Amino acid sequence: MGSSFGRMFCISTWGESHGGAVGVNLEGCPPGLELSEKDIQHELDRRRPGQSRIATPRDEADRCEILSGVFEGRTLGTPIAILVRNQDQRSAAYADFARVYRPSHADFTYDAKYGHRAWAGGGRASARETIGRVAAGAVARKVLREALGIEILAWVERVHDVTAHVDPDTVSLAAVEANMVRCPDTAAAPRMIQAIEAARDAGDSLGGIVRCVARGVPAGLGDPVFDKLDAELAKGIMSIPACKGVENGSGFAGVALTGRQHNDPFYLEGGRVRTRTNHSGGIQGGISNGEPILLAAAFKPTATIAHPQETVDEDGHTVTLKAKGRHDPCVLPRAVPVVEAMVALVLCDHYLRQRGQCGEVTPPPRRAR
Repeated sequence: MGSSFGRMFCISTWGESHGGAVGVNLEGCPPGLELSEKDIQHELDRRRPGQSRIATPRDEADRCEILSGVFEGRTLGTPIAILVRNQDQRSAAYADFARVYRPSHADFTYDAKYGHRAWAGGGRASARETIGRVAAGAVARKVLREALGIEILAWVERVHDVTAHVDPDTVSLAAVEANMVRCPDTAAAPRMIQAIEAARDAGDSLGGIVRCVARGVPAGLGDPVFDKLDAELAKGIMSIPACKGVENGSGFAGVALTGRQHNDPFYLEGGRVRTRTNHSGGIQGGISNGEPILLAAAFKPTATIAHPQETVDEDGHTVTLKAKGRHDPCVLPRAVPVVEAMVALVLCDHYLRQRGQCGEVTPPPRRAR
């Protein structure tokens, strides 16, 4: 069950980093949706390794294959299976530390839980698992776009101590994709790239923050107690490898405000209830209020670095580990489409749940830009 996510729009990812393939089984997609491998491939290309000089050089095309659930270009309403074959796995690079616990990896905890682990590439702990999320997220994104006009967009807001300043109301996909670090702030992006390259050349790594906005989300998605929309978004994003924290709306910065400053006053605009500010990040009481949903995710520095590190092996002997292999010096640029995918999966699941319980949902009118 730990590899499944969602209730009405439910995915199950499978596969190991250095196995034959990875992929996802998706249930709950409405029938009749136009869907092709091209729709999915676009998002996988944004996630794949080897796409720039600041990403891992592992050479994977990550070409997807739809095995079921689609006929004559439309979804059948039956389970959709999507497969991506691993082509450039090099398990020998991990052989020297097959019995060694790499610092800040899942090696020790997997042994503690299962007593056996796929040591080549980290198995299910590898970020290659996110291929299935991104593939399913591409389907969810299309459902949301066609049914409600929802737009989901993420970008790199911070790398180490370099912070961008981006307006979530006006940021565009073109601006995000304009550079390899996926930061739409043209002043901050070159400094981020420089910092990542310097860390890579020093055998080190960097972390940072991905911010995300979902625009056009109608009021009414989510539930008021355990299935709060913000709680489920947090769970989905926190399940991404290397993610260590999630904020909705004002997040931790909100503690510096008073209630008077933080409250979002309501007003009526064109027959629709709006808020003049959006400290709530589009969610109140666990339910969307029709304003843009604002999220941020903190990612730790990549755990695999080239510096020698002290650790222990499976027998408890102290050893010095110097990792080999091909790894991202910073996961942030490739994490952007993964964050978008998890947001799409949660919103699609809650859209279908709301439609099943209360009938069709009406999207809010677009805010003038």
